[in-house]
Amino acid sequence: MLQVDVRPPSPYRLRRGSDDRTLRVDRGVATRLLHVDGSPVLVRAWQPAADRVLLRAEPVDPAAVGKPLAAPAEDPPLASATQLEVAVERIRFALGVDDDLGEFHRRFRRDPLVGPLLRRMPSFRPKRRVWPWEALAGAIVGQLIEAERAVRIERRIVGRWGARLGEGRGALRDVPTATTIAGRAPAELTSMDLAPSRATALRRVACEVALGRCRIETAAADRRLLAMPQVGPWTVQCLALFGRGEMDSLPAGDLGYIKLVGRLAGIGRRATVAEVEEFYAPYEPYRGLVGALTLAGLHRVVAQGPPLRIAA
Repeated sequence: MLQVDVRPPSPYRLRRGSDDRTLRVDRGVATRLLHVDGSPVLVRAWQPAADRVLLRAEPVDPAAVGKPLAAPAEDPPLASATQLEVAVERIRFALGVDDDLGEFHRRFRRDPLVGPLLRRMPSFRPKRRVWPWEALAGAIVGQLIEAERAVRIERRIVGRWGARLGEGRGALRDVPTATTIAGRAPAELTSMDLAPSRATALRRVACEVALGRCRIETAAADRRLLAMPQVGPWTVQCLALFGRGEMDSLPAGDLGYIKLVGRLAGIGRRATVAEVEEFYAPYEPYRGLVGALTLAGLHRVVAQGPPLRIAA
C-alpha cells in the first residue's frame, strides 16, 4: 500500500464522482479502479481537513478482477511499488489537488464575470480524466450530441468492456483501454448508440493509440489526430483540457459555450465559434479554466432563457 498526504496549494474541495461512474464518491471517500501497465490498482482519496487530502493506492489481486472480452487469458502480475506511485500520480492529476491557482485568483478576482464565480466556487477545477485516452475517447463519443446522451453511451461502453471489481450495482469499473476498443468491430460500438461514423472514428483512433503511433499525452500528437476523419479542433481541445490539464485549451465549439456566449455577450442568437474564442480571449492563459468555470456556474442562464436562434 502507498499513502500520500497532500497539502493543496489553492482552496480545494474533493469533487463528486465522474459522469461515467468509474470514480465513485461515498461518504466523502473517492474510489477508482484503474490499471497501470495492465496491473489493477485500487485508489482512494479523502479530505480529512480543508487543507489536506489523503490518497491511497493498493494492489488488487488480478484474479479478483472481471476481465473484458478482449483481455489476455493470463492474469497480469500484482502491481509493483512503482505502479502504485503512477496510480497515485494519475489520481492526483484527475482530482487537481496539486493545481496552484493563486495567480489565477489574484488576476481575475475583480473581473465582473469571473470574480463572483470565484467567490461562490473558490475550489473549482475542470473535471479531468485519469488518463489522456479517457478524455480523447469521451470527446469522440460526445461529438455533436447532447451531453446526457454522451454520458449514457460512455456508461454503456464502460459496462460492456470495462474491467470489473466486485458484483452488482456496487461493482467498480475501469474505462476500457485503447487496445480493448481497437479490438471491437464498428458494429459493436454502433450498438452502444454511437453513430456509425463516430464508431469508426473511435476505433481508428484507438488503433493508433494502442499501437503507439499517436502519443496523445503530448501536444505533438494533435496534428496527427486532426488529420483523421471525424476528429476536429473541439475533440483535440477536450483532450488537452481534460486529458493533459492544459488550462488554456478552450473547446470553443461546444454547444454549451455557443449558447452561453450568445447570452453573456448580448448577441441575441447562438454565438459562432469565432465569437466564443473572442469572448474568452482576455482570459489567456486560462481560457479553458474560465470556460469550464462559467459553464458550470452559469448554465442556468442558458437553460432558463428563451431559445436562441442559430448563428447565420
